[in-house]
Amino acid sequence: MSLPHPLPPDLAELIARRFRVLGDPLRVRILDLLRDQELSVNALAEQLGAGQQNVSKHLALLADAGMVARRKDGNHVYYAMADEGVFALCEQVCGSVQSQLATLAALVGGSVPSR
Repeated sequence: MSLPHPLPPDLAELIARRFRVLGDPLRVRILDLLRDQELSVNALAEQLGAGQQNVSKHLALLADAGMVARRKDGNHVYYAMADEGVFALCEQVCGSVQSQLATLAALVGGSVPSR
């Protein structure tokens, strides 16, 4: 799929909104924990070392963005990944960061003049 160029303002807003949802480290960590398994809010909070209310707030944002799905079972709510494409995006960002760090390391290690 190719995006129109220039981007229409409404499409640019949708894309920016998606990046904003991914812009919090705790939300990225939640997604990582949900990569291979469905978990309850309590289990996520325990594994993240975060408060249940805080995790619930982040899960609501992720669910509203369509990145995670909810399933209620009695008194418990379980969350699972709904959009695996998020991981492809994260892997692209990580690859870009690795490349940038390698370039910086080469610049710092190879071109710093000695005095």
